[in-house]
This record gives sequence, structure tokens and C-alpha cells, in this order.
Amino acid sequence: MPNLLAQTRRRVVQSAVMEGGQTEPLREPPVRGTETRAGGVVVRLGGELDLYNAEEVRNALTMAIDGGAERIVIDMSEVEFVDSTALGVLIEARSKIGRDGIVLAAAQVETRRTLEVSGLDRHLPVHDSVDDALSASS
Repeated sequence: MPNLLAQTRRRVVQSAVMEGGQTEPLREPPVRGTETRAGGVVVRLGGELDLYNAEEVRNALTMAIDGGAERIVIDMSEVEFVDSTALGVLIEARSKIGRDGIVLAAAQVETRRTLEVSGLDRHLPVHDSVDDALSASS
């Protein structure tokens, strides 16, 4: 029952009816910030990563890659949900930057489970914290 309640609440919060019957997302942007640190560029993501905002995530990762980042640490500490479209964006970024170029950090339990079920955790290292990921990438 708690899952159903959370899903219903999520749908209500995500959209609001606009004039003309159109809907528009009502949630924070998925990219919460980027920061260059020793060991790589940290891209901080949050909220729900899905079909509706995957392009924003793709753009942030592409900008980091095009900006010369050799290693990107994706801080997933604020990510609540990841769908297959968002997972595809991570795979796409990995193929652009190279095999060891993308590292995930601080994934919550549900997000980590999604990564495990999809098998993506076998292709993208998942570290307990951003600092651990940065240290491992040095």
C-alpha cells in the first residue's frame, strides 16, 4: 500500500493541468549542479530521472564530456527514481567518454536496486560516496 500511495502522490506532484488541457511537469530539474574537482567532474542529479527529463541529463553529461572531462562522477544521492530512458543516457555517456569515464556515487537503495536489476552496475562502477568515487578515479 505505501508504494501505491507514493506512486499516486508522484503522479499528482509531477503534473498540473495548464490552460487548454495541456500538462506540464512541476518538479525540480534533474541536474542539480556540476563541479570540477580533483579526480573528475561531479554532476549532481536528483529527483526522478525519466523520459521527461532525460534530455537535460544528456545535455549536462555531453557538456562535461565536450568540456574535456576525462572522468565524470555522477552524484546520485538525491535521485529517487530511474527509468530505462535515463539508464540509456548513462550508457550513451559511457560510450562517448570511454569505458572508465563514468562512475556513479551515493545511489540510494531503490536506485542501486534498479542498477543491479538492469545489470548496469556491472558496467558502471557504483561507489558509496562522491569522495570514494573521486579517490578511486585518481
